[in-house]
Amino acid sequence: LDKVIELCNQLPDDFIARTAVYARQRAYMKDMPALLLAVLAARPGDALDRVFDRVCDNGKMLRGFVQIVRSGVTGRRSLGTRPKRLVKRWLEQQTDAALFRASVGNDPSLADVIKMVHPTPATASRRALYGYLVGRPYDLAALPELVNAYEAFKTGQTKEIPNVPFQMLTSMALDT
Repeated sequence: LDKVIELCNQLPDDFIARTAVYARQRAYMKDMPALLLAVLAARPGDALDRVFDRVCDNGKMLRGFVQIVRSGVTGRRSLGTRPKRLVKRWLEQQTDAALFRASVGNDPSLADVIKMVHPTPATASRRALYGYLVGRPYDLAALPELVNAYEAFKTGQTKEIPNVPFQMLTSMALDT
């Protein structure tokens, strides 16, 4: 980590941005691209804006980016305006089902990220989903179909296993 940050201090933003995209899309790395994005977030310029969507291609990468920025290892401890705007945009671009599936994981959880950036829901289902994820009141009827199927399975109303990440099912008593 220290060596990468030391090297980044000697490199131009464009090279770091290209490296972040390469590390994610070609080398299939999981933490290095998030670190490189966090380095770019601490610098002025538009390099972060240009590559953010190409590097943050799933919820785990987004949470990793937020975690690294908040840790302070790259020079800042808060998201700030520009990274917060990019995270909001990422949340808005995802479908309800994709967001629900991305809610697996913690430190920070997707709910923590939502609380940090305060996205404005565009639809009733998104408003209900945000409420569901962060533990606030929500309209049960407006929840996306996948969330309703998961809740029905959790409460035993149905035996049909919903199409959710297996991590969401591991704490449940499953039969054959």
